[in-house]
Amino acid sequence: MKSIEQIAAELQGYDPQALSAERVKHFLARLVEPVTETEQIAVFDALGRVLAQDVVSPINVPPHDNSAMDGFAFNSAQLPPGEALTLRSVGTALAGKAWVGSVGAGECVKIMTGAIMPAGLDTVIPNEFVRVEGDRVVVPPDVVVAGDNRRELGEDLKAGQPALRQGITLGPSALGLVASLGLPHVTVFRRIRVAYFSTGDEILSLGDAPREGAVYDSNRYTVFGLLTRLGVEVIDLGVVPDAPAQLEAAFRHAATQADAVITSGGVSVGEADHTKAMMKQLGDVAFWRIAMRPGRPMAVGRIQGVGHNPVLFGLPGNPVAVMVTFLAFVRPALQRLMGGTATEPLLLQAHSAKALRKKPGRTEYQRGIVTRAADGSLSVCTTGDQGSGVLRSMVEANGLIVLPHERGNVAAGEMVEVLMFVGAI
Repeated sequence: MKSIEQIAAELQGYDPQALSAERVKHFLARLVEPVTETEQIAVFDALGRVLAQDVVSPINVPPHDNSAMDGFAFNSAQLPPGEALTLRSVGTALAGKAWVGSVGAGECVKIMTGAIMPAGLDTVIPNEFVRVEGDRVVVPPDVVVAGDNRRELGEDLKAGQPALRQGITLGPSALGLVASLGLPHVTVFRRIRVAYFSTGDEILSLGDAPREGAVYDSNRYTVFGLLTRLGVEVIDLGVVPDAPAQLEAAFRHAATQADAVITSGGVSVGEADHTKAMMKQLGDVAFWRIAMRPGRPMAVGRIQGVGHNPVLFGLPGNPVAVMVTFLAFVRPALQRLMGGTATEPLLLQAHSAKALRKKPGRTEYQRGIVTRAADGSLSVCTTGDQGSGVLRSMVEANGLIVLPHERGNVAAGEMVEVLMFVGAI
């Protein structure tokens, strides 16, 4: 396990007082180590879990040549170029059982979707393309070619080949694929546990009476939602006052239960509070000024000597900054911790509806609303006020306009990239 100092030494240009968003991602990729414990669970329980080993197909899928359409199966060698073909239907092949019989020259078999192709037949012409006259079937010229509408044995998966790779997050289609192989169980990494709490004497919990200078805690609820979407086991430790004894107890309690600990508030660089001091006392922690907006202050590291030395993420206190730093940095890091394959988020290209002000030298994440024009093109406009305390703007937005580190002002109509919220929020 590498220390903060060792990881920092590996990153060219590492400066905790002016760290780019890209270097933050590289740092976290080195800090976070995936869990290794696995469990075998039923397919119905596997949605959203991370696959711990390749799923190897025990069978061919499909297990036999079969029809992809309702129609008539025949031997394509009989097709006369540019001329109609008349065949005699000698039976019907149904899905679920093999057709018993033989098919001679000039003959065909009526066949249902999914039915096994009778021996010697390689092509299916759909019902809507033929003319049926009693037991005679007329195939028009140049409608089908050899092999049309036939699914071949092992076309989807061949026995002995990997069907799913370790590290993927199992979605609905993956569950269906596992079931199609006749496998009732899959081996997944255990679900990671993430503890979180808010800090500060000014934070009120729901149910507390309002008081001057205090605000109700929204961060716990947004972080809860973000973690729940991610599919981790969530441990809510509430609000912790900025008092040394209570902070130490909260950090130690979190560390004994969790693989990762998230806090909000109390990490501003130069801020003399007990949260930072306790992080330093209990862990190997770096305090950063990230060249980004919103979300400049952030702390990362490990709580040492307690539990499994969980990864620590100290997020800013402002509500929007919490969500942006989570989406940009914490979510990918937790996906790695879960054992998932590291993938960059999908960014859509859209035209900026208006000019955007942007200073080079920092990455900006502006809340945006993406819409589709009549011609099918995408455009995006901001939600207005981009203050890091305007949580309403995150509700109105459907994505974040990501303006890279070196980019300057954006003219109206220029292309920008948008990190969509679908599946993340």
